[in-house]
Amino acid sequence: MTQGKKVAAQAPQALQALQGALAAEHAAIYGYGVVGAMLSGADQAAALTDWKLHQEARDTLEAMIVQLGATPVAASVAYGLPFAVRDAQSARRLAAVLEDGVTQGYLGLVAVTDQTLRMFGALAMQPPANRAAYWRGSTVAFPGMPSGQVTNE
Repeated sequence: MTQGKKVAAQAPQALQALQGALAAEHAAIYGYGVVGAMLSGADQAAALTDWKLHQEARDTLEAMIVQLGATPVAASVAYGLPFAVRDAQSARRLAAVLEDGVTQGYLGLVAVTDQTLRMFGALAMQPPANRAAYWRGSTVAFPGMPSGQVTNE
């Protein structure tokens, strides 16, 4: 059995969660290209910084996956945007959506059994949750969790 298959057989949930976080980072990197093109001044500088942070996070996740003996999921050639981005306001909204997606991607790591990966996921959720709040102009109750999953029961 190859090392990649061995890892996948031993910890499919952990590897799947890492790949999910990586896929979210890929999508954010793509999306920030659209976001940055519609902004100017301080917002454009913030988008550029965020884009670079996502590249660094992508590189970290890819290295972690390779270290486990698996092949990192590749970025798509293009991504569908959740809505049309035609101005600075919609670009800021897209940035918040991208950050929410990354936060949700790392939330998957919080659910794995490996304590080190759980801690990594919990810590990695914080920066994109903060960036989403910046772009949105407000916070949300449970960052990374789709609002439809939160109930008052």
